[in-house]
Amino acid sequence: MPQSTDPNVLLGIATNDDAGVYKLRDDLAIVQTVDFFTPIVDDPYDFGRIAAANSLSDIYAMGAVPLTALNICAFPLVTLGADVLKAILAGGAAVAIEAGVTILGGHTIEDDEPKYGMSVTGTVHPDKFVRNAGAKVGDVLVLTKAVGTGVLATGLKRGAIDALKMAPAVASMTRLNAHASRAMLAHGAHAATDITGFGLLGHAGELARASGVGLQIVAGAVPILPHALDLVRAGTIPSGTKSNRLEHESFTSFADDLDDGMRILLSDAQTSGGLLIAIAPERLRALQAALRDVGDLAAEIGVVTSGSGIVVSA
Repeated sequence: MPQSTDPNVLLGIATNDDAGVYKLRDDLAIVQTVDFFTPIVDDPYDFGRIAAANSLSDIYAMGAVPLTALNICAFPLVTLGADVLKAILAGGAAVAIEAGVTILGGHTIEDDEPKYGMSVTGTVHPDKFVRNAGAKVGDVLVLTKAVGTGVLATGLKRGAIDALKMAPAVASMTRLNAHASRAMLAHGAHAATDITGFGLLGHAGELARASGVGLQIVAGAVPILPHALDLVRAGTIPSGTKSNRLEHESFTSFADDLDDGMRILLSDAQTSGGLLIAIAPERLRALQAALRDVGDLAAEIGVVTSGSGIVVSA
């Protein structure tokens, strides 16, 4: 992809950040992102909710406010029927209403496999958005959601778990990162990214490279969704997670005593995961208090170091 020479492009593709930022005025910029994927749960309404929350997450990761969205949908109308499509769109609409986002329309095509997501536009002050490139040596890393959604979704598809055991993952994936976004802005976070398809280590690695730093992560401090570790140990590993793990080994060093199942979960391909926030240690407690006041997780999982790459301890 060619690099833009437009001076109003404040953030493009150079650092693999979560969204693009374009300056309109000295006090206003728009933030744009797009995301869609195939179903990871059986219930079409929940699928719509998860896909919408996932799409909005990239806006929140920038510290921006989402305003409008366009639906993106591929759907086999003849085989699945209009009621399923209506449920998917209703789920997306419910999350948009919760977020204060107006769906202006969208586009649908016929496809053998259903897919749904959103293109989202938000706004932010040109000088006040949060990049993945601002982490500083000595910063503390805070994670706002547990990991394991990829493993659990695969377990559901294979019949290894039922909808009841999947419920905590659905609750996590449909929870907006809006409060976490506002909290990190209020407390001066240096950098942030949301954890999605490349897993915790993948997105943490992007943050480290963009910031020119290294990271130390304590695996035992990373929150895990119920049943995820048991599924991994029983051999339930998504293909995307396997691919992630191979890629992550190129820039990650693991402690010899680290459980192999935990290594896999650190690379698990997430959907609508939490924010990974780098913040100065003197501001950590205030950020954690703000997150916990609204029911978000605020797990202190590591620190930013000099050098490069990621070191994971048990």
